[in-house]
Amino acid sequence: MTTHLAKALSTLAVAAAGFAPIVLTATAHAAPLPGATQVKTYKNCDEARADGNAPIRKGDDGYSSKLDRDGDGIACEPKP
Repeated sequence: MTTHLAKALSTLAVAAAGFAPIVLTATAHAAPLPGATQVKTYKNCDEARADGNAPIRKGDDGYSSKLDRDGDGIACEPKP
C-alpha cells in the first residue's frame, strides 16, 4: 500500500470513529522494490555523453524532453 493511500485510509478510519484526524509531519520514503532499477537523469547532454549514454531515445533510461531540442524523440543527438 502506498504511503499516501495508507495515510488517507487511516485518516478516514479515525474520522469515521468520531475523532479528529491526526496530521503527520514526517515524510516516509519507501525502499525500492527488489529488482527495481533506478531511473537515470541528466542535467544536460554533456553529462549524458560523459556517461556514454547518448543519443537517448524516448522511453530509454535518461531520456527527457528538455534534452530533445527538436522534439523528434531522440535526445542528445550528435552535434553537427
